Amino acid sequence: QVQLVDSGGGLVQAGGSLRLSCAASGRTFSSYAMGWFRQAPGKERKFVAAINWIGSSTYYEDSVKGRFTISRDNAKNTLYLQMNSLKPEDTAVYYCAASHYSFTQVSKSAYDYWGQGTQVTVSS
Repeated sequence: QVQLVDSGGGLVQAGGSLRLSCAASGRTFSSYAMGWFRQAPGKERKFVAAINWIGSSTYYEDSVKGRFTISRDNAKNTLYLQMNSLKPEDTAVYYCAASHYSFTQVSKSAYDYWGQGTQVTVSS
């Protein structure tokens, strides 16, 4: 079992940066592929970025490529999402998730555990 706690959200102006963190409990964190998803008001939760178990492979949704960077520190049981050049359309609740698969996963159905979410608001 893995428990995830998201943090780092907030209010930022367009063009600004934020770094989200996801602290995981459990000794098996390093064996899970991890991902970030986001959900805007009235919309479904959508994929943002994913990383494999060791951090050697990443995958991004097209709209965040070149602006967001997903990374992990297995020694600290922590997942990160560095978000630069933020846009108003990035406003959403961001969720980290853990998948029992080792390789990067895009589909929500591949993820077994979810954080509680952290709000990111980008003002224009």
